[in-house]
Amino acid sequence: MAGPSIARLGHVGLHVEDLEKETAFYRDVLGLTVTDEDPELGMVFMSARPEVEHHELLLCRGRNVGADAMLMQQISFRCNTFEDVLGFYRRFKEHHVPIDVVLSHGNAIGVYALDPEGNRFEVYWNTGLKARQPHALALDLEKPVGEIMKEIEEAVRKYGETGIVDRATLEGQNIRPA
Repeated sequence: MAGPSIARLGHVGLHVEDLEKETAFYRDVLGLTVTDEDPELGMVFMSARPEVEHHELLLCRGRNVGADAMLMQQISFRCNTFEDVLGFYRRFKEHHVPIDVVLSHGNAIGVYALDPEGNRFEVYWNTGLKARQPHALALDLEKPVGEIMKEIEEAVRKYGETGIVDRATLEGQNIRPA
């Protein structure tokens, strides 16, 4: 007899210092919809798919540690197309959002950035390729799309079964390989 199983991750909740600033960022830069809020309790519920999921992100007032505390590694937002990821990359640059790193994971392309309080998030697109993880190679999204995809496909051919890590890139993400 099989035990219970998880269907999917439903939502993530973050404690924040400046609820209004964080809400504006996730609404105006990432495009999430505010589905509910309680200003008295200091809670804002947000979703990328409000017709399907009431909230995928909950912002709560009350963060009580400094910005240098390592509490959360990242929040990842899946995009439907590579063009979406490129659009967010350009939007982040336009809004002066600090971009941490842009990576190919072989099976996905991710842009990692920081919200106004330094919480790390990722927007990513699944490439449809298979690659053993960790597979982390820096990408230059200023190159033509065809050239980017060719680089990813070549890396997957070469390292897809073993994985590969650009250690200098991971050091920038506060990941310390052994």
